[in-house]
Amino acid sequence: MNILVMKFGGTSVADPEKIQRAADRAIAARRRGQAVVVVVSAPGEMTDELLTLAHRVAPEPEGRELDQLLATGEVVGISLFAMACRARGAAAVSLTGPQAGIEAGGAHTRAQIVRIRTGKILKELRAGRIVTVAGFQGVNPAEDVATLGRGGSDLTAVALASALRTRQVEIFSDVKGVYTADPRLVSEARKLDRITGEEMLELAGAGAQVMQPRSIEVAERFRVAIHVRSAFHPQAGTWIVPKEKNMLEKAYVSALALDKNEVRLNVMDVPDRPGVAAEVLSTLAELHIPVDMIVQSAPSRSGVNDISLMTPRTFAAQAREALAKLARRLGARVDIHDEVAKVSAVGTGFRHHPWVAAKMFEALAAHKINIHMIVASDLRVSCVVDLKHAESALRALHKALGLARKRRPD
Repeated sequence: MNILVMKFGGTSVADPEKIQRAADRAIAARRRGQAVVVVVSAPGEMTDELLTLAHRVAPEPEGRELDQLLATGEVVGISLFAMACRARGAAAVSLTGPQAGIEAGGAHTRAQIVRIRTGKILKELRAGRIVTVAGFQGVNPAEDVATLGRGGSDLTAVALASALRTRQVEIFSDVKGVYTADPRLVSEARKLDRITGEEMLELAGAGAQVMQPRSIEVAERFRVAIHVRSAFHPQAGTWIVPKEKNMLEKAYVSALALDKNEVRLNVMDVPDRPGVAAEVLSTLAELHIPVDMIVQSAPSRSGVNDISLMTPRTFAAQAREALAKLARRLGARVDIHDEVAKVSAVGTGFRHHPWVAAKMFEALAAHKINIHMIVASDLRVSCVVDLKHAESALRALHKALGLARKRRPD
């Protein structure tokens, strides 16, 4: 079968008219002779509404019951989508994650896809039906529903494309594609025709919210091409593709990302001895607290140093409490800076071409924007700046790195 996997985000199915429009896209593909699998998110803001409701009932809802609740949003989406297809004369069937054979492992609310048993989906496709699958969810070994974390429908779509042995997936949302920067903040931002999976993974990790980072990791591992498109505009969108050979030795800046949702934690006056950094990171790892941009200062004459790191704002209080306990034992101290933001340039070849970092630092200095932390790799250079300068820094770097929209000749 010529299988096409399509994914529609929450904004793409936010109301009956949008659901019908999305259904028309799926039906058109089916009439072209393709077998169609559609991954559907919860309509509109339903997931946030359910999450708010849960916290009104219980300040700290238990993971299993929270997953039971949140998974219902996608069930609403797939049911309505299948109804819309049927109302237009197209055979369709809706499947929850467990019904679709998606097996998950790991902790509730952030489970991982372990395996997909495709038998049920293939049976329905052979019967000529459009199969609508609930994103964001699977079934764990205890036969409970387990959700895949924020953006989990992207992961579902990419994993299904791999399991069904089709090598591309269409992702429909309210954005026209991947831009050189957030077009809401940088008016000169330019839509990219294509970007490599490695670059997109760095962008997602740096705060760009076009795709879930874990979905890009799966796409890279199984060489699935992703076509990011608008559900509301006919433009071609952006292709996320495997690494291009001609980019291996060339320094090239693809895009910028701005993340205002992280805080900086400092563990100061840490004893300068082997194993202390491991203790700091293990303390956070045991609580499944994600960490980015780890910087350790050189030891001072008194035999201590500082360790700074970034973590998502939602984990800040938990991380601070855990590190404070460790700091008391080490004779160190902890502080937190929450008025910070991370701005990142993403591309390729940075390691051997320092002009990228140099231009970034020059541009920020010219705008009197101080840099608190710097981390660089072959694919990304990230700087932590004061939150009040975040958007100014993004615009300054976009201009300095030559990413602005190309002007037409007069």
